[in-house]
Amino acid sequence: MGTMPMSESQDLLTIKTLTKEFPGGGGPVKVLDGVSLTVRAGESLSVVGPSGSGKSTLLNIIGALDQPTAGEVLFEGRNIAALGEKELAQYRNRSVGFVFQLHHLLPQCTVLENVLIPTLAAPTSDDARTRALHLLGRVGLEGRIHARPGVLSGGERQRSAVVRALINRPRVLLADEPTGSLNPESAEELARLMIELNREEGMALIVVTHSPAIARMMGRTFLLQAGRLVEQS
Repeated sequence: MGTMPMSESQDLLTIKTLTKEFPGGGGPVKVLDGVSLTVRAGESLSVVGPSGSGKSTLLNIIGALDQPTAGEVLFEGRNIAALGEKELAQYRNRSVGFVFQLHHLLPQCTVLENVLIPTLAAPTSDDARTRALHLLGRVGLEGRIHARPGVLSGGERQRSAVVRALINRPRVLLADEPTGSLNPESAEELARLMIELNREEGMALIVVTHSPAIARMMGRTFLLQAGRLVEQS
């Protein structure tokens, strides 16, 4: 997928009147109801709201893991619904990085091997291993590269998962409750680290969280409730 050079002020992601319905016993349940949002490169924002309000669904649609019922997601001006299978796979693997509440690291692989997994599908010209070691050092895991996930702390596992999400230099990092399984201290440390990396890498960072403290650390905060997305002052 050809990427055009972007200035910091250009819109990286434009979400237009997104609607998502799920079948329910008494007819379709509308989880997202005309959600619109514009995100620029280098921005950080949080999405808060009650459980079941559609926060994860919104991230999954942005990341092309789910389809909207109506509306559009434009990435660098292109509607991702119009991408072919190959371009869509490339978008998921290279343009977008995901961090989930559970780290999803492979237990049989070392930290370094886990981080390099996304590069196997599309080897890049620049040395992925060099980037992996740089990022692992950046998040304080240089001494753990040969360790397996089973011996790591919760915070170390999540930091490994963040590095894995960044290995292919995504333009957007989507984090779904990334601190949900961590204690408050580790949670704040991880959030701070993601914001620093967001600035250093110039990507957009979208974090879904239940934590008001984590939400406030982001540049903008949105409340998703009753299908509507409203920016909080």
